[in-house]
Amino acid sequence: MTAYTIQEVSRRSGLTEPTLRYYEEVGLVGPIDRDERSGHRRYGADDVETVEILTCLRAVGLGIDEMRRYLANRRIGRERAGEQRDLLLRHAERVEAEILAQQARLGYLREKAALWDARDRGDAVAEAECSARLVAVIERLEAVL
Repeated sequence: MTAYTIQEVSRRSGLTEPTLRYYEEVGLVGPIDRDERSGHRRYGADDVETVEILTCLRAVGLGIDEMRRYLANRRIGRERAGEQRDLLLRHAERVEAEILAQQARLGYLREKAALWDARDRGDAVAEAECSARLVAVIERLEAVL
């Protein structure tokens, strides 16, 4: 059996060593075997596979409880496929809402910059147009926040 050190798993997954220790502490991975002589963690292939899954789930913004639920459902298998789908789709909806909020923020920043650009150039017509567009942008911003 191949065993990996925490450093190797960290490099492979992109997760920091403290994150890997935390994931073990909260029960997302492990318990991880220890080297008999040194006491250092030794990750097996199944542990590394779990860490890789957690890396992906973390990258898309799932929280610890959702990760825990995902892993538990995965162990059960096909009979929890619907729950897995629903968990991921609920999170996708949250991400979509975050994207809309960020787009509204971006729109505000761009319009506000355009307004200041018009003022800097002394272009009263462009400034008035920006002010009018800002009203709509602020409404969108308020709607998503």
